[in-house]
Amino acid sequence: MVPAHEPWLVALSLLVAFQGSYVGLHLARQIGVARATSQRALITGSALTLALGIWTMHFVGMLAVQLPVAIDFLVLPTLISFLVCVLVVGFAVFAVGTGTPSRPRAVLASLFMGGGIVTMHYLGMYALHASAHMSHDPWLVAASIAIGVGASGKALWFGFGPGAKRSVLVSAALMALAISAMHYTAMAGLTLRLHEAATAPDMPALSPGLLAIVVSVVAFVVSGLFLLTLVPGRTEAEIAPILAPAAPVWDMPVRDLPMRDIPGASAPAPQHRSLPVEKDGRRLQLDIARLVAVQAQAHYTSLFDGEASWFCPLPISEVEAQLDPTIFARVHRSHIVNLDRIAAVKKAADSDVVAMAAKTPYQAPVSRSRRSWLKQRLGARATAA
Repeated sequence: MVPAHEPWLVALSLLVAFQGSYVGLHLARQIGVARATSQRALITGSALTLALGIWTMHFVGMLAVQLPVAIDFLVLPTLISFLVCVLVVGFAVFAVGTGTPSRPRAVLASLFMGGGIVTMHYLGMYALHASAHMSHDPWLVAASIAIGVGASGKALWFGFGPGAKRSVLVSAALMALAISAMHYTAMAGLTLRLHEAATAPDMPALSPGLLAIVVSVVAFVVSGLFLLTLVPGRTEAEIAPILAPAAPVWDMPVRDLPMRDIPGASAPAPQHRSLPVEKDGRRLQLDIARLVAVQAQAHYTSLFDGEASWFCPLPISEVEAQLDPTIFARVHRSHIVNLDRIAAVKKAADSDVVAMAAKTPYQAPVSRSRRSWLKQRLGARATAA
């Protein structure tokens, strides 16, 4: 027999999938701009919330199935399906939430995310084998896997791709579609053969509808607690002194501009006081006075302000062009540092690194061709000071 579904429970499963996706993706988008000490908590919260949304959607979707006999869920396979989903989805969140957005990262994350959704479904289905024998249409199994990986990949790319500025609502809708479409495509290819020992259902302590509501409410509450506890990573009061509207330095009188340590240097070219950064889909400006280091990330950069790293859509060459060369220096092809914030130069394996004076530990490599130059530059600055 091909199972039929209760429409309102199907609708509830879609709502649960969307809510879990929204909270999980919203937390994931805070990871890149959070302090290092908060990133692990955000990754954990995002993975748990997404996995809980996937698991609850599957559970409610199964309660929506209309069958003439009682269906028993085996506890161990149900629990294992949830734990495996948390682990796999956690890898996906880590891939998209840390580092620079890129297509390889998105592909890797979509494989993990889609794999988590598919694994959750089929391990969860195994929990029903005590009540019925199931057979699956191979073509629809393949289609469900393709939908799970493809749709979740599209959701992650839309929300975390390079320069992504779209609302998390759209990404969450795409992720909910991936979860739900994968589940109901797989269910369309399912044929149940009830065991001969199966009997008409006894009166349950909770009806399927009431049980679905209870599980959904628990999922809403848990994900809501994660959202309230972990977001925002910084309060507006903390962000305010870091972020400022873009303003050109030429508003300042030339006589007030520091000449620093370049002998015979004339007034530096006009520089911008801030650089564009992105946080949770919003465009902000990072005050250059707070900038400690810049790291190239493919065609984009990561700006470090002493506490956290911020995604910047500009390549390192454009960032360097907007910095005062008497203060900032490129010590490596992919690293620019604030010379005033260098705490020490250390040996590391066969190269040197500079340790920056910051609340959050930060080091940048020094290329061989810049070693002597950097030592002379720092020595001249020390003498001038």
